[in-house]
Amino acid sequence: MSNKQSQRSRSFPSGMLLVLRGLVSLMRKVNVIEGLYDIEEGLQHTQATRFAIEFLKTNPAIAQIMAERYLAPAPECDRLLQYPHNSLAYAYGTHLKQANLNPNFFRQVEVVDDASYLFQRLRQTHDIWHVITGFGIDSLGEMELKAFEYAQTRRPMAVVLIGLVILSEVFKAPTELGTFFDRITAAYQFGARVKPLFAQKWEEHWEKPVAEWRQELGMQPELQGVT
Repeated sequence: MSNKQSQRSRSFPSGMLLVLRGLVSLMRKVNVIEGLYDIEEGLQHTQATRFAIEFLKTNPAIAQIMAERYLAPAPECDRLLQYPHNSLAYAYGTHLKQANLNPNFFRQVEVVDDASYLFQRLRQTHDIWHVITGFGIDSLGEMELKAFEYAQTRRPMAVVLIGLVILSEVFKAPTELGTFFDRITAAYQFGARVKPLFAQKWEEHWEKPVAEWRQELGMQPELQGVT
């Protein structure tokens, strides 16, 4: 390795290089899912992630679930659809089936510390959050969920992705930026108002109606941009 290459390697931590590789994948729209995981894993040992963990642990219920390292086996979609139609299980199963999603498709993380647990649990429950919040799985819906998620967790991945979409919109659809900011601002405020989703053991209460979950979490209909 030349001196110039060696200096460049020392200037850019491995985590940053992983983030950059992931961003390139997203911008080129090649291996997008893997690019997302590269970005997140590149952020794993950053000060921003440490701040997110400290923020989360200020809530006793989250501190407890993180101490337990609570995870649940991936459910079978067909079994979820056997629950009552108003239940979380049925809503989640329907969501998975309509979007042709596998609940265990995500890149697995070896849980060895708080950061790896945070990433694994958020990946495991990502689509449950979609169901509970009502945010869609289109591009804007995903960014709304990221804004909601940042309010609740301070996860740096959310900021990176929102920033990337803003940059993209500057070139692709600048006239739509106002609407975009309105939507993600409302989603952030929504996330800041309601009880923490990360503290919930959804899988132990599949039978509970979605409406009951939302009521317990403080998601009054007037606060939601969705039904």
